[in-house]
Amino acid sequence: MTTENVYTICGMCTVRCPMVAEVENSNIRFLRGNPNASGMKTSLCARGVAGKALINDNERIRHPMIRDGQRGEGKWRKVSWEEALDYTAEKLQKVVDQYGPRGVALSDRGGPFRDFHRAFLRGLGSPNYVNHDSSCARNVQHAAKSVSGAGRKEVAYDYRNAKHVILQMRNVFEAIGVQEVNDLTDAMNEGCRLTVIDIRANVSATKADRFFMVRPGTDYAFNLAVINELLTKDLYNKDFARKYIQDLEALKSFVKDYTPQWAEKETGVPAAQISSFVHQLAKDAPAVLWHPGWMMARYDTTFYLCRSIYIINALLGSYGAKGGLPFVNKPKDAGYSGLKKFMDLFEKPKEKRADGVGWRYTHFDEGPGLAHLLYEAMETGDPYPVKSYIAFRHDPLMAYPEPDRLRQIFDNLDLLVSVTFTWCDTAWYADVVLPLSPYLERDSVLAAKNAIQPYFFMRRRAVEPRFDTKACWEIFSGLARRLGINELAYDKIEDVWNFQLQGTGVSIEDFNETGMVKLTEGPVYKDRDNLKFGTKSGKFEIISQKLEDLGMPSLKPYESAQSPPEGSFRLTFGRCAQHTQGHTVNNPVLGELVPENVLWIHTDAAEKLHIENNETVNVSNNGYTEQIKAKVTDFIHPEAVFVLHGFGHKLPVESRAYGKGLADNKFMPGALKKWDPVGGAVALQENFVKVSKVK
Repeated sequence: MTTENVYTICGMCTVRCPMVAEVENSNIRFLRGNPNASGMKTSLCARGVAGKALINDNERIRHPMIRDGQRGEGKWRKVSWEEALDYTAEKLQKVVDQYGPRGVALSDRGGPFRDFHRAFLRGLGSPNYVNHDSSCARNVQHAAKSVSGAGRKEVAYDYRNAKHVILQMRNVFEAIGVQEVNDLTDAMNEGCRLTVIDIRANVSATKADRFFMVRPGTDYAFNLAVINELLTKDLYNKDFARKYIQDLEALKSFVKDYTPQWAEKETGVPAAQISSFVHQLAKDAPAVLWHPGWMMARYDTTFYLCRSIYIINALLGSYGAKGGLPFVNKPKDAGYSGLKKFMDLFEKPKEKRADGVGWRYTHFDEGPGLAHLLYEAMETGDPYPVKSYIAFRHDPLMAYPEPDRLRQIFDNLDLLVSVTFTWCDTAWYADVVLPLSPYLERDSVLAAKNAIQPYFFMRRRAVEPRFDTKACWEIFSGLARRLGINELAYDKIEDVWNFQLQGTGVSIEDFNETGMVKLTEGPVYKDRDNLKFGTKSGKFEIISQKLEDLGMPSLKPYESAQSPPEGSFRLTFGRCAQHTQGHTVNNPVLGELVPENVLWIHTDAAEKLHIENNETVNVSNNGYTEQIKAKVTDFIHPEAVFVLHGFGHKLPVESRAYGKGLADNKFMPGALKKWDPVGGAVALQENFVKVSKVK
């Protein structure tokens, strides 16, 4: 009997925590956090531990398949990898021959392991890479760039050393990053204050010192009042502002009427509580971490909400501060060359992007683009036809609104490919399904973590694939070989890793002991007296000249949030600790823990509708109705209802999830066109539903 510890990276959500798989006789015996990673201790969340159930799940995709019947009909032909890759490559080549490489698009869920498949798309000659971020954090990214000249990941969140953490549209204790949770918990045990601002009392709110329940859509009003109080009461960090903040007078003029008293009428939060909160922030500064949010594809004003959060952090002097938002270090800051990129093997395509990013919309990041605008191009053919689409670990039919309309758009495609390790709606509608090995059964390309203490990390295969599945690099290497992209034609993961490590001074063997290579001895905080922002001025810019030149205000006057029509509620959604959106609800372990979602509805609203707790109710919008159990509670704003996202599955191959709960994205008519022209993200929580008893 042999036991081995395999250092790898969890793949059950987008956090990708370092972990250790204890393997005995080629079977997973135990999973735990990698204790060598800062803040990880030996803990994993429920999702991470359920990785073993994922690889043992007899309902996951076992082999390559080509569609036999109509799209979505569920008729498949089991094929070999040779046939699946030949078929896919042949179809891709036909699209390239007829429409050019720009006719091919690829999307994923982002993350650190993208280089190889993005290089495949670039090697093909297409500019049309997008990820899921327009349904998640694009507003955060573009807000960060508009004030600091750098993206949202250029700063770290130093929970461990914070004196005060503010969570607004960031539910740390349910959308779990294990290191963040451990660091915040340790900090709170040592006196760190936690404030939560939300429309319902989530798990994070139950652990908070202060919880502000705001009226849905009014967070921006709350933050404008915070800025007003900081400036009018001289509570901001004057030294930091004098040195690093540009256009402060313009900000003072803009917020002069947005007092706590004004905000009380908009948000429902008493002015005295807002004022007391701001005074406490000033005392705790600069070790204050106001998180800019995660899933911020919410309201029409969310870009400006994100921007206001960054402004508050700057006014408190939190930028660069220990316990605040310190700037991350990259490998070059530690004296190392970065990992060599496969994408750099190919020239960036000169063709303009189908989603318009970079040419029609010059203020958006070209990197991940805007997926909803790519889908619009698939529908209209403007600026050109997009006829082939590879959805890699991405399920837009669950992640984006109007899934029926998306299916109609996908009907314009000559080829829809799904690369996935579990069944999902997009895979069920695809022409070809290429089964990805679950993370415990696959090696991935190396990745770097930019952080206060940066490091390289490795995902190793813990056990051999149980079924006929392949790793990402194997799938795209197979396609590349067939399409003449010989630079990506690899047979061994070690050759992939050695390519990436060229020039770094690091070898594969350096990962053996802990699964990572730390690039500094410990945390390194950049000199606060010599901070350099990525803007033209080198300072934090309240006024963004790029936005102003495009006729978009840097400081947007507040517009009162829409109240629900009579008898309706704003539909909101979010996460729980046991699931990652839709792709874990059929997991044998996690599905048992949380088998369905329920509808949070306020006690007073439920009483008016004669709805009892745990009673099945109708939820309706635009003639569409589904049923769900009600959770009657005081801990949600009366104007809103709330559900966990990712439920309501209707695939016969997912027996454990089938028919359980409600799919929120089906209650968003017209929402694919409801997006923020300044921030780029779709507005997923500007939809209203009716709730009624089942007669």
